[in-house]
Amino acid sequence: MDAHLKNVFARFQEQYGSGPGLGPGSATRLKKVEGANDAVIRSLYRGAAALYRTGPWKRLRPGHLFGVRVGKDTDWSGNKQPFSCVQFIGGDGGDLGFYMFRSENDAKKMMGARETIRVPNVELLRVTYEVESLMFPSHRKLIKTLALEASGNDRFPVIDIARCTSSYELKFRNPSFEELRFVYAIMRAISLMHPLLQQDHNSAPKWSRVVCFEPFIETVDVQWPPEMAKGNELVAVTVSHPPGQGYEEKAIAVANSTFTNNIEPLKEETSADLNVNLNGILRQCSVCEKQVHGEQSICCNHCRAVNYCSPICQKQDWKETHKSTCGLYKVMMEREEELAMKIFMFSCSAEQPCKWLESLNLHQKGMWRRKCSCYSHCPYGLLPIKGDLWDSWGGLDYNEYPQDTPFPRDGMSSPILLSGWSEYYNLRSLPFSSAVADILSHALTVYYILTALSISSKNLLLKGKEVIVHYLGPEGELDWMPAFAEISHLLNGMGNIQIVMVGPGVPTNLSGTTSGISSRVRMNLVRGVYQEESTYLPSPHVIVALNCGLECYPTWGGALDLVKSMGVPAFFTDQSEISCANVKQVLRSAGLHITHPVTPNPFRSPVRSHGSSTNFPSYSNCFVLGVNT
Repeated sequence: MDAHLKNVFARFQEQYGSGPGLGPGSATRLKKVEGANDAVIRSLYRGAAALYRTGPWKRLRPGHLFGVRVGKDTDWSGNKQPFSCVQFIGGDGGDLGFYMFRSENDAKKMMGARETIRVPNVELLRVTYEVESLMFPSHRKLIKTLALEASGNDRFPVIDIARCTSSYELKFRNPSFEELRFVYAIMRAISLMHPLLQQDHNSAPKWSRVVCFEPFIETVDVQWPPEMAKGNELVAVTVSHPPGQGYEEKAIAVANSTFTNNIEPLKEETSADLNVNLNGILRQCSVCEKQVHGEQSICCNHCRAVNYCSPICQKQDWKETHKSTCGLYKVMMEREEELAMKIFMFSCSAEQPCKWLESLNLHQKGMWRRKCSCYSHCPYGLLPIKGDLWDSWGGLDYNEYPQDTPFPRDGMSSPILLSGWSEYYNLRSLPFSSAVADILSHALTVYYILTALSISSKNLLLKGKEVIVHYLGPEGELDWMPAFAEISHLLNGMGNIQIVMVGPGVPTNLSGTTSGISSRVRMNLVRGVYQEESTYLPSPHVIVALNCGLECYPTWGGALDLVKSMGVPAFFTDQSEISCANVKQVLRSAGLHITHPVTPNPFRSPVRSHGSSTNFPSYSNCFVLGVNT
């Protein structure tokens, strides 16, 4: 009897709705929307399914309002954005979906403590995910006729415009084609960006179950499907939390800084005040580039990101540029704790690489020889090879480095999907005192891109097919082939990968060689610049450039022009957030649009590197971003 009542109540909830929300979807019909052909409807359902798979309702509640902006105001009727505020409902029960409001004020009016309030003359767009068996017959027919993509197991989106009359009754209408374009762009953008929200542990009361988030704003380029494009293939979508949050406001809010445009820099702060042992380490002044001993250098007292040789240079930099960037730099510096990987039990600071390697008994051994400058005289890829895998890993104990053996399969042959170092170390039964993650970062970053960020390459691998990767600008990793062999074991008996490494760092006597470094991974080496060699290479499925430093090398210009013309998904990593900001600027100058926003790479090296003129948190492959994805 209890089970029967539970089932009846569940079906009642599904059919009539409960909790926050305005009830299930209406009988509106997308087929009646002028301009909404079959291809448009299929794209909408694909976008809704992509958002559903990311599970925003696991963390988001009706009280979390988001500001949204798609393109320019002039792109829309009346030179005004159709909607400016988004709210997710269903995380605590009731109707599952999201609402889009004309204004933040409208959203707040309808946001009750336990349910959605009907407010006369307020109009909103609703996307509700409903069980197919409980949908109107017209919706079920549309789903069957067009073979529309499901969201989850048996849910499909219903899109309508709801308006409450003066008598508090709900009236529904079909959305316009313009409103459908807008909601498509929002679904695609939010599916990428809501996972980036960082929890603010200091804002919410301890007794509250609702998660509070730090101020957030990010812009991503969304590609229009051909049937929705109007002159431009891409559109910039900005999502912010709370609504109205700006980039500058975020920097100030998170940094909680007291400086303004009217104040002078505070007293200089010596690097010794940063509780870092800098004896014997040279720092470079960010203004005059003079080198001084670490304990004699000073840094900005606000952000602590920039180093100077004297108060004179500090004051000059403050007046010329630093005043406008100090707040943003402070935000970047405050990510240090977030980026540090505390699971590891070895020293994760390589201020002096030789001493760091000596502390691990790995100096001038095996693949670790590329981790300091002692072998800089030896061309990349030509380190003398001694012995076997044990020698390559520097004579580590047998249980401290990955063996050339497959993972346990449990009867299944499919690529192993990894979420981060902790999962990988546990699968390989490696102790967290082992520093192999520092060298494995390049190989596992490539694998992560292919299996987590690039949907097309992941699908090819799941079908047992080959994925071709163009790997641009290799240097030290040319001596880390045993690390790339680990990719073969992670494929777990499914699919193959061909990695074509192209760059001026490839030595002449290795150019044109092919090596099967493992049963499922083949490596080709080509010397030269990408734009000149690409004609002779197999067409890629994915392009990667790790620790790219786009702003440092002028030869990247031609390569980026080629990436743009090919339209192939391309992913870039760099060592710090400020470097990624420069990378984004270079990419946009080349006419490329950021379609995967800058995000921390779960397979970044855990070992922090240190710049001479700045103190930004910096790790090999720290952040990843993408274009053409």
